[in-house]
Amino acid sequence: MATPIGQSRRAVHRGGARRRLAKVFAVSPAGIDWRRGVAFLDIALIPLVVFWAIGHEEYLLSALFGLLFAGLSDPGGSFGHIASHVAAFGLIGAGVTALGFGIAADAWGWLVLAAFAVTLVAGLAIAFGARRFATALLLNMWFIVTLGVGFSFHHYARLTSYTWGQVLAWTGGAALWIVIAFLAWLIRGRTDQPQPVAELPGDTSRRKLTRPLIMFALVRAVAISGAVALAFGLNLSHGYWMPIAVAVALKPNLQQATLASVQRIVGALIGAVVAALLLLLPAGEDGLRLFAVTRGLEVVALVLLMHGVAMRVWNYALYTAAIAAGALVLVDLAQPSDYAAEGYRVLWTVCGVGIGLLVMLLAGVLAKRTAKRTAKPPAQPA
Repeated sequence: MATPIGQSRRAVHRGGARRRLAKVFAVSPAGIDWRRGVAFLDIALIPLVVFWAIGHEEYLLSALFGLLFAGLSDPGGSFGHIASHVAAFGLIGAGVTALGFGIAADAWGWLVLAAFAVTLVAGLAIAFGARRFATALLLNMWFIVTLGVGFSFHHYARLTSYTWGQVLAWTGGAALWIVIAFLAWLIRGRTDQPQPVAELPGDTSRRKLTRPLIMFALVRAVAISGAVALAFGLNLSHGYWMPIAVAVALKPNLQQATLASVQRIVGALIGAVVAALLLLLPAGEDGLRLFAVTRGLEVVALVLLMHGVAMRVWNYALYTAAIAAGALVLVDLAQPSDYAAEGYRVLWTVCGVGIGLLVMLLAGVLAKRTAKRTAKPPAQPA
């Protein structure tokens, strides 16, 4: 029989868990920016219809992410300023796309080495300012996705994907954003434009690469490349969901708040479960029904991405869940699904989130040590 003291302790623990869960899913008074979300959906329908028309949906993901990430990297300001920055981002992204799809069929050791190098460079980009660091992390995430998509294409005989086609699709998505920005600039009377996603950092001031920042960049690179080694080295079924989950769940920098880190982890898990359930829909279908369900899921993925763009301020966990679900559906839409496949997808996502959690704990230790070193001793009385 439980004692009153034991019951009170369990009640306290339950109350604390509820409070923490409430913080994770707490919504901002700023609300959902539906105007931004619908604007993204309107623009994203362009590449969707184009690739439907030409019959090469295997390039849709590159075009959509080129468009989405170009919009996130848009710094605002004059059109010349926007065009130059987005063009530079698009060109670097084209190189990342070529690298990811180009080596996806190579030996797994090359994938691990490339993932380590790209993640390390992205982590060290903090030296060029918070904004460039944020855009570098976008490209880092895209590179991990390209490895998974390219690997799946090479092991699925029904689809043929060319690296140059993926690069062209990515570049076209980024160029489409520049065209939209130009039209918006004309409509607004050629005035400076606000930053589309104001929540992303705008600071471009350089920072000194301290030892903790370098160490954390190394830890992130080791974690993501280690997940790539497990997924591709062991040839795990749908194993590329693991490094994608690690990249989503990991905190981007040493200073990120604990709440935001937990929200990233919770969002990654929710997004993976939603994507796995959606990918069960085409299981057992063939012919015209399979075609219809696949096209429908592509639209659903766009709607999920739209909700993610709109919910960036409203709730970070739900934003992460929507973006992760939409991306994972598009990544694995060409793969046949059954209950075993969905089990593997969720299992590797949980493993990836677990790796991210361990890295977060290690990052917490680094942050505490850094705080102790930088803390000033109390002033001595005269």
